[in-house]
This record gives sequence, C-alpha cells and structure tokens, in this order.
Amino acid sequence: MAEITKDTIIGDILDICPDSAPYFLEMGMHCLGCPASRGETLEEACFVHGTDADALVEKLNALIK
Repeated sequence: MAEITKDTIIGDILDICPDSAPYFLEMGMHCLGCPASRGETLEEACFVHGTDADALVEKLNALIK
C-alpha cells in the first residue's frame, strides 16, 4: 500500500497491516470484525469515535513504512 489517507477503508488497512488493529482498539473501535466497521473510511471512524483523523493517518503511515 502506498499511503494511508483519511479516505482509506479500515478493512483495507487491516488486511494490509494487521498490526494496525491496536490503533483502532485504542480509539474505542472494538468491533473490527464487523462488516460495517471494516467498510468505513478512516475519517468516518475517527469522527464517530471522536479521534483526530490526521494524527491517526500519521501513526498508521509510520507503522507501515
């Protein structure tokens, strides 16, 4: 994967980098296997869980590099 953006689907992030799961759990997204949560964009999930999407994008991109 070239780069994660706010428009990247969470399921795609988890498929590419399963080690990213703790980042989603930290923000309160505990149903990572749920089809609805896997189909959300990173920005949508951050909005629902009150998390800074830009900060999470930075963390995730650092993780996959």
